[in-house]
Amino acid sequence: MEKPPVDPQNPWLELRRLTPARIALGRTGTSLPTRAQLDFQFAHAQARDAVHLAFDHAEISAQLAERGRDSLLLHSAALDRNSYLQRPDLGRKLSDESAQALRDYATAHPGGVDLVIVVADGLSALAVHRHTLPFLTRLEEQMGADGWSVAPVVLVEQGRVAVGDEIGQLLGAKMVVMLIGERPGLSSPDSLGLYFTYAPKVGLTDAYRNCISNVRLEGLSYGMAAHRLLYLMREACRRQLSGVNLKDEAQVQTLEADEGVNMRRNFLLDPPTT
Repeated sequence: MEKPPVDPQNPWLELRRLTPARIALGRTGTSLPTRAQLDFQFAHAQARDAVHLAFDHAEISAQLAERGRDSLLLHSAALDRNSYLQRPDLGRKLSDESAQALRDYATAHPGGVDLVIVVADGLSALAVHRHTLPFLTRLEEQMGADGWSVAPVVLVEQGRVAVGDEIGQLLGAKMVVMLIGERPGLSSPDSLGLYFTYAPKVGLTDAYRNCISNVRLEGLSYGMAAHRLLYLMREACRRQLSGVNLKDEAQVQTLEADEGVNMRRNFLLDPPTT
């Protein structure tokens, strides 16, 4: 969309160029201008469509197969989209059939694994469709030297974050990473969230998980998200914990780092510089 011209008498218009937030929209009498109102309605429609979009797990499974990766398709206890939206608790656990199928798989493949990656539609299947494969590509590029054993990618229809804990426990996994579509915003209908848990088991609360959010082209890049996630995974293996006791202190490249100075991503944890 073409940006509005800058009015030197209205500095708010310059700020509009720096953020997708709805500021300096103007007014017509006591109402919004028609263009601003139509933009809002369009963004709202995009967010609503993202919530109700069906999970195309067959396409993701086919793309994984092309890369030589196996996948398993499971379903939460939420039978359909309406029950998923109205009963969050049902999305946090597997259906009886899926739980039994996973037990059968674990029996046929004993010994457990280091890592299981779970992909669930969440509240935006659009985010999963757009970002899962590009992110996994970057993650696998960076984790190759760690030598972790990895289970087939688990695809879950109508899944919420906590369902990953049950999957990890049933597979005897040391770590679980959940890729899930986040609740759409009016400027971000396709935001992917990453949730990491060490020693997953049923009943864990959010305090035991680490979250990396807003993974998308306009937000956190795939490479940066993979870098931060791998830092958390390596530290979790070293310290045998995750969640609020595991802080993200991953080293990242900045302009200063390119000049030979190491900078931390999390400025709140850094000592002041002189």
